[in-house]
Amino acid sequence: MQPNNPNQSTEKAWEVINHTPDIAKQNQQQQIESEHLMKAMLEQEGLTSAIFAKADVNTRRLYDYTGNFINQQPRLSGSINSLYLGRSLDQLLDRSEVCRKEFRDEYISIEHLLLSYAEDNRFGKSLFREFGLTETKLKNVLKQIRGKQIVTDQNPEGKYQSLEKYGRDLTEAARQGTLDPVIGRDDEIRRTIQILSRRT
Repeated sequence: MQPNNPNQSTEKAWEVINHTPDIAKQNQQQQIESEHLMKAMLEQEGLTSAIFAKADVNTRRLYDYTGNFINQQPRLSGSINSLYLGRSLDQLLDRSEVCRKEFRDEYISIEHLLLSYAEDNRFGKSLFREFGLTETKLKNVLKQIRGKQIVTDQNPEGKYQSLEKYGRDLTEAARQGTLDPVIGRDDEIRRTIQILSRRT
């Protein structure tokens, strides 16, 4: 996949791909690599952080780890006039296309990019080892977040975890003791149970 066609990616994925050269420039690096893409994804609010949080990964520590890796790479002095697509990022983008097909999605999205790091020799494999991630674990997390949805438009990320975003888990609130006690409402509770128990 060439990173110059916004029609192949979701809006969020294209946003991070587009922001990656800026991160390379900020760090005085001429070659755009997979670590720059990871930093761009971590700086974007949304799905990346949600995926890592669900996988029990500390995103602050992950951000620092990525920044440290970038700082260890060679830098140029003076202004950078041209940037080059590095081999690791080029291969990662190709793998994201393979992931897209595996998920039967129409567009490359953030989750395809993240899964592609499992095979990234430059940065991804060491990152996965450091944070106890595996491709299987990441796929399980994605199944929990995505459900059975497939990416059919360029803004699927807004549809993931809709219940968590717009609803409130009353059972969990009751477990935590944060609900007000219900006293003297037996008739109303019975009526509510009857209504919710109906088939239609």
